[in-house]
Amino acid sequence: MRSRSFHARHGALCLLAIAAGNSAARASDKPVYAPVPDWVKPAPVTDAATLTDASPILLVYDFQQRLQGDQSWTYVETAKRVASNEALQALGTITFPWQPEHGDLIVHRVEIIRGTERIDLLKDKQPFSVLRRESQMEQFILDGQLSATMPVEGLRVGDVLRVAVSLTLSDPTLKGHVQTGVPLLRAPFRVDFARTRFIWPKAQNVRFKSFAGLPLPATTEANGYNELLVSMPLPKDIDLPQDAPVRFQHLPLLEGNDFADWAQVSAIMAPLYATEGLIEPNGPIAAEIARIMHSQNDPLKRAAAALQLVQDQIRYQLIALDTGNYVPQAPVKTWSVRYGDCKAKTLLLLAMLQAMGIEAEPVLASSQLGGLVADRLPSAGAFDHIFVHARIGGDDFWLDGTGRDTRLADIRDVPRFETVLPVRLTGGALMSLPRRADARPTAATEIILDSTAGLRLPSLVTFRQTFRGQQAQALRLVIGQATKDDLQTIVENVVKRQVEEATIVAHQESFDDVAGTATLTASGIVFTNWAIDNDALTNSIYSPGAISGFSPDRARTTWQMIPVSTGAPSHRLDSLRTLLPAGGKGFVLEGDPELDVIVAGQHVVRHASLTGNVADVTSQRTTTGEEIPVAAIGAQRKIAATLSTKSLRLIAPVDYPLYWEELQLARRLGKTAAIAALYTQRIAQKPEEGDRYAARATFYAQTYEREKAIADLTKAISLMPTAQYYAARAAHYRALGQSAKAIADARQAIELDLKTADYALSLAALQKDAGDAAGALALLQERIDLGGLDKNEFIGAKAETQAETGDVPGGLALVDAAIVKTPGNARLLNVRCWIKATQNVMLDTALKDCSKAIELSDSPEQPLDSRAMVYFRLGRNEDALADLKAALLRAPEQSASLFLRAIIRRSTGDKAGSDADLAAARGMDPQIDKQFRKFGIVAR
Repeated sequence: MRSRSFHARHGALCLLAIAAGNSAARASDKPVYAPVPDWVKPAPVTDAATLTDASPILLVYDFQQRLQGDQSWTYVETAKRVASNEALQALGTITFPWQPEHGDLIVHRVEIIRGTERIDLLKDKQPFSVLRRESQMEQFILDGQLSATMPVEGLRVGDVLRVAVSLTLSDPTLKGHVQTGVPLLRAPFRVDFARTRFIWPKAQNVRFKSFAGLPLPATTEANGYNELLVSMPLPKDIDLPQDAPVRFQHLPLLEGNDFADWAQVSAIMAPLYATEGLIEPNGPIAAEIARIMHSQNDPLKRAAAALQLVQDQIRYQLIALDTGNYVPQAPVKTWSVRYGDCKAKTLLLLAMLQAMGIEAEPVLASSQLGGLVADRLPSAGAFDHIFVHARIGGDDFWLDGTGRDTRLADIRDVPRFETVLPVRLTGGALMSLPRRADARPTAATEIILDSTAGLRLPSLVTFRQTFRGQQAQALRLVIGQATKDDLQTIVENVVKRQVEEATIVAHQESFDDVAGTATLTASGIVFTNWAIDNDALTNSIYSPGAISGFSPDRARTTWQMIPVSTGAPSHRLDSLRTLLPAGGKGFVLEGDPELDVIVAGQHVVRHASLTGNVADVTSQRTTTGEEIPVAAIGAQRKIAATLSTKSLRLIAPVDYPLYWEELQLARRLGKTAAIAALYTQRIAQKPEEGDRYAARATFYAQTYEREKAIADLTKAISLMPTAQYYAARAAHYRALGQSAKAIADARQAIELDLKTADYALSLAALQKDAGDAAGALALLQERIDLGGLDKNEFIGAKAETQAETGDVPGGLALVDAAIVKTPGNARLLNVRCWIKATQNVMLDTALKDCSKAIELSDSPEQPLDSRAMVYFRLGRNEDALADLKAALLRAPEQSASLFLRAIIRRSTGDKAGSDADLAAARGMDPQIDKQFRKFGIVAR
């Protein structure tokens, strides 16, 4: 999405509207001390003696305002309970910010209520100190704000702090008019007493409007004044759908003013943007205009050049000093100081365009509530931004000088303000901005996944994302201010929004001032998501995402007339290229490669292809921000539902090599070495971080380079010992036959993490294999006695241990009893099948156990392997081979399945197949022969 204007991104308001005001002469730059004015209605006095711990923190919130002529006088009184030491710290210093150019700060009361005692902190003194500081400079705001501060002496927990102040405001820019706005408190906010009260002369036509979804109380009259009084907190708001347009939302806002209509607001602002005589004939701005006109003949290109100059050469700075709320800085000064806010930038751009003979006018906008403007009372306070509307060749162009990096290609883009008010001497009417997507993507992402090493090995990933507008400027700021570590974190977060499991090794940032873009490039490693479906390896490379689930809730009667907001206009472009192994031979792209659909406010265009070993998918998504009428929701929902069938996926050939073959080929081609080099590069960047060695150790575990994995884990443990690292190293020691070291590491893992069941199961298995069956059984029984969610895991392990060490009946009895308690436990059914198969007993019931376990398992590779063992014992070799194929397809690293298949293939005369499987099984697990020898199965 193209950014909103620069001022909105930085939290600044170019036009300080609701709280604005300028005295004809400068008010006092010190607080004025005075009694409460007589027009104020007293709030109830808090009795601290009646308070309890259940009393709200805010006891009184009293907002009263008198509007008279062009002046507003605002009175605010609060009483807050000091309920704790934390509250004492927060309330111990009073601070009132105000701008002397805009009015007086009047202090009426500061007192402590302690039981029935009243302690006047203003008696015979003026305790406030005044500090001058531009507290919002980091938000590019210069407003001349002062702060009156006072330490509250003697305040204690249990006291009530009561404070009353007022501000007087008037703004000559509004030509005698007055405007106001105030937020309203709404339940569940807690307060004992709260109200908002306005009074104004009967002869002054002040109107009020609330956006809280409730009618305003009736206005009353007294002593020549009208009065509007709203008691608070308001009732809790009714629920509304989150996707409701802003005009349907109930905002806790009350506004009032005495403007007649929008035309009057427009006409009052128009003289401020008269450009005649603002550009010196021989001055620097005139020179820039001449340069642009000389270099470009096309009015549109001239307008684009002028806009780029204002955006790029005038930095943003809100000026709210003196009459700066509404009065723009002169172009000559703006050019001289090279900064300005939306008003200054607009006036400069306007003057330049008009000097070039281009029809242009300023337009007022609301950066946050553009969709609500048409429903608001006409006032200058409805707006906080201003920019330029130009007419060129009969077309409308909306040019925002506070934007960034707008180029000729973007000149027809429309800011996201929805409704604007043209500023004209004759008065203007509200205009709705057109809704359309930007011409260029706000973000264009290119991802290349190099999976030529194999589908189950890590892929090399290259990520490139080009930003425009706000995101481009954000990247510039990050590069200039972030530390190296912070930048690395930011890059990783950006990449992982698109490639979740990526490990970033290198990154680079670049900027193109001609195109107005910033580009982030990163490279690293990622494990891709190839999974089994219908006995084939598949990988999803495109999904319609959330759009396919479009289903707005309009079931409630009160919601049935509310359209669906589709958000702001946006434009993004994404491309994914996957480089497949084996030249792409046999791979299939499943799904319609072409898609062009408009649904739920989005226009989605997709192109896909598979050529050789290159699979490409490009997707463009644009939204105009148009609302979806209630009557169209059903049809849009149906279209969205059909998108769930528009996914794309790659399907590997059915004869794609098993993992061991894939790994050996990758080694011969140097692919594994290239991947390891990236892990090594990452370690070199921060050799003090243990997790980087552990990451490379994980890769070495995947490639069965155990000595290297042990070395990396040893280094990781020296830097940051964790149970996970010890357990991983124990597994490698076990595979290498170093049982003592494996047991020591397994014990260390348990010492660091008593809760993780796998660590105890691993130690028990190591003890059993080392001949310490008693120790293994004791450990497992100890964990069984503890109970918990992992109890059945330990029961299964104990049953296997008993069976393997000679107590087959005992092992079966133990697992039988557990299955009676949890008859649908696939893990226990598989254990019982495995015991029967390996011990060659009760094979008929073993077959039933395995088959049921397969049916119940989400991951059936282990029960498939167990059933294959049963078939092998029964002499049903074809059935055994079928189950082993299915198991290895799901778990190609399952060495036991490879070993058993090697045995069966040898018995059926397939010596080559047997030798290949045997080499793979032994390569994955050097202890595999020893394990099967216990079952009386020996490879010849």
